[in-house]
Amino acid sequence: MISLDDPKKLRPLRDQAHQVAMNMLRPISRKYDRAEHEYPQELDLLAAMIDGLSESGASSGAGASGVKRDDSEDDGRVRNGTNLASVMSIAEMCWGDVALLLSLPRQGLGNSAIASVADAEQQERFGGLWASMAITEPDTGSDSANIRTTATLDGDEYVINGEKIYVTSGERSDAVVVWATLDRSLGRAAIKSFVVPKGTPGMTVERLEHKLGIRASDTAAIRFDNCRVPAANLLGSPEVDAGGQGFAGAMATFDNTRPLVAAMAVGCAKASLDLTRDLLEQAGVAVDYDRPGLVQSAAAAKFLQMEADWEGARLLMLQAAWMADNRKANAMEASMAKAKAGRVASDITLSCVELCGAVGYSESELLEKWARDSKILDIFEGTQQIQQLIVARRVLGLSSAELK
Repeated sequence: MISLDDPKKLRPLRDQAHQVAMNMLRPISRKYDRAEHEYPQELDLLAAMIDGLSESGASSGAGASGVKRDDSEDDGRVRNGTNLASVMSIAEMCWGDVALLLSLPRQGLGNSAIASVADAEQQERFGGLWASMAITEPDTGSDSANIRTTATLDGDEYVINGEKIYVTSGERSDAVVVWATLDRSLGRAAIKSFVVPKGTPGMTVERLEHKLGIRASDTAAIRFDNCRVPAANLLGSPEVDAGGQGFAGAMATFDNTRPLVAAMAVGCAKASLDLTRDLLEQAGVAVDYDRPGLVQSAAAAKFLQMEADWEGARLLMLQAAWMADNRKANAMEASMAKAKAGRVASDITLSCVELCGAVGYSESELLEKWARDSKILDIFEGTQQIQQLIVARRVLGLSSAELK
């Protein structure tokens, strides 16, 4: 029999993450939204706590560094592992603040790239890094296969040239996982990812972006000008597979990170729903779960509809993570979760602002901030339109060349 409850063994982690969000993130949320680009020093203590729990094994999958799939022999048992633990804990943390979660040391999206693609030696060598991920370029948005940044082998080093934009934690992180092509004439098959440590000559942070939301998280533009990295910093195999499997391996990163972004959206939307329910009750608008919405007030009916949409996004998020834990191909499900959750979070947070009127629009509550923060969750890690395109290709059995 299927159970839609959170797995019993993961509930303590979920509850612990919620307490952190409520007591550590929520109180400083407004402070660092206003102090854009200022590093939240309070996160150092939290990062140390997470590191300690991870080392002890008491908090497996507490963040983005814990999404490596279990490659052990498949014995047919159902697993609720690190991927499911990650999305559950991230959703709770983003109930506190999305930008602060993105600012946590050693929990960057680049860590997910390392977990997805790196070999065992690289896993060990880069295990302690805080890694951001650099994919997007000025002329290349969601079409990752059109990357122009180049990596040219010169002896035992690769020379990287190009520009990356919208790099989350690009200034604060210890290293950047850079996507670059070994040979542009070979298309997506030649695209690889490289770990470039902070301070490497030729890598320059050009600017930090001023943003609508997630202001506590720094978003950088980075230029690479004859930037040399050891050949051993290429993640995975250096061989160019004309069949495109090399790029498929790089893209497997997204099968891990898209459910994480869905979790961020689920958490942010849940924060808005919880606060809006309280504010409606204070205004005398009660949501009655025993009566259909059509016989309740317009505000209550809208709230019920939003909760239903939120639950759909949450279940898709859990499905994508569960499939990863159980070594099932989840590319379509990861895109479905990200597409649904990103759109739902933006719709819910804006609707909550509308339902609460002047209170929702003002800075007296965090509703307007969550509405601003949520928009990026429908854009980065692949836009809404790209996710729908990926899902359509999978459902119809068409290639990227056949369905553009």
